[in-house]
Amino acid sequence: MSKRTTKHTIEERYDAVTKYLSGLYSRITISKEYGIDENTLANWIRKYKANGIDGLKESRTWKRYPADLKLNAVLDYLENGYSLRKCCDKYNISSREVLRQWIRLYTSGKSFKTTGGHANMKHGRKTTFKERLEIVQYALAHDKDYQKAIDKYKISYSQVYSWVRKFEKDGEVALQDKRGKTVKDREFETLSETERLKLEILRLKERNEYLETENVILKKLDEIERRR
Repeated sequence: MSKRTTKHTIEERYDAVTKYLSGLYSRITISKEYGIDENTLANWIRKYKANGIDGLKESRTWKRYPADLKLNAVLDYLENGYSLRKCCDKYNISSREVLRQWIRLYTSGKSFKTTGGHANMKHGRKTTFKERLEIVQYALAHDKDYQKAIDKYKISYSQVYSWVRKFEKDGEVALQDKRGKTVKDREFETLSETERLKLEILRLKERNEYLETENVILKKLDEIERRR
């Protein structure tokens, strides 16, 4: 196992945390005093709140997490709007960088490893242009619930996520297979006029919703400016 070292004793960590919790000192002040960055102090505070003074003890081994905990934390971040810090607090994750690594692993379609097994995660598969359009339509129709699309079409998170982003930015042309003209032409032929029309209606609807939201924001900004 890899070992972790620190130049701060548990007493120093405890002192830093209690100073912050007293409300008399800011994070910036305490961070400068102990020669640490604010993220390190935030981690100490979170660990202390979760496990008391035991949470501030130096760990001699890397902490292990169950695969299902990793998956739930990642989905809370990607699907439920949790911040990195909120996820770390909820699941008692040692640092935000650990969570970032899990997110990168998940979005690349790879599986989480843990003692005793793996989490079940869908891997990517080959798709046609028509399938990609259908999957994007499904994801958008379900408020970008990517997990539903993953379960229904047996694809990876990274696939559906990237297709939706490409479609929103550049339309259906962005979903074409760029590896060769023959493949692209063949995929275009599989798309009916009705399907093309449905996609265009969907794009126009999303564009109108965006413009409506933009107008509301601009009106609110105008109101704020007039009050000044």
